[in-house]
Amino acid sequence: MQLDLFADSRDVMLRNDVLDALQRRHAVDARQAWERLAHEYPADDTVPMLSVLVTALEDAPSARFVDHPALAEARRVLADEIAPAARRLFGEQAARAWLVPCWRALAQRAAALPFDADYSDHHATPMWLQAGDWDAAKQAVERIASWRRIPAPLAWMTEACYCADGLDVVWPLLAELAWLAPVRCVALLSRLGDVSLDALRRQFDTEFVGTGETTDFAWFPAWLLTVKPALADRLREAQLSRHVDAERAASLLRQILSLERQGRHHDLVERRKALRDLHAGLYAAYMKTR
Repeated sequence: MQLDLFADSRDVMLRNDVLDALQRRHAVDARQAWERLAHEYPADDTVPMLSVLVTALEDAPSARFVDHPALAEARRVLADEIAPAARRLFGEQAARAWLVPCWRALAQRAAALPFDADYSDHHATPMWLQAGDWDAAKQAVERIASWRRIPAPLAWMTEACYCADGLDVVWPLLAELAWLAPVRCVALLSRLGDVSLDALRRQFDTEFVGTGETTDFAWFPAWLLTVKPALADRLREAQLSRHVDAERAASLLRQILSLERQGRHHDLVERRKALRDLHAGLYAAYMKTR
């Protein structure tokens, strides 16, 4: 029996026709190619996923969202239905590029919605971050009143600045986020995937004597000064907002490092005692380096 290569590969050809039209973002061609595939090979396991992507191209509204629940539902569809289908069909890297216009369109439609603490994840900024538009993300955050005192927009700004400008620029914002929302800060570090930050976090988790809870991360900026004192000038730019012990400890350690350089022994003894009284574990970490 002679193998009919054309017949046996027709499903591949039809599937590739759909994928090619999707890559070109040509909705009409994609629908026509999908209908041919679905008609001839209705049991093909890619048919449902391809349908999701074809529909996403066809149904691309541009009207501004009227409220946060509408944005929340549109984001759910994109994140939970469209994005997984794209990753399965295109692969991770190609899917990320294909999804950029989808996230950008969502961000543009959400641009007029104000920040609402009850819908803190449903704002234009996370969409700009998904689209990789760091400048647009920064501008969206800057339009939020007192953004530097609110965990979600502070985390968004930190991520945007890191992606645009690198780690050195973002140290003050990371410190502020650790003080204000340590759990969110830990989640952000995991998302950034920075090798040096991840190493420091592991070292902190291993060495710092605290409660063992994620909230211990509020002490990370102060602890950081015990292992990387050269960061004192960068962390000096961090703005104190809550005046909690973890913030005071970082400020106190900066003073101690300055007094050490100046050789002011009497004042140094006084500040060290204050640090010990504030947090014995942090004081032990500091003395370990002396």
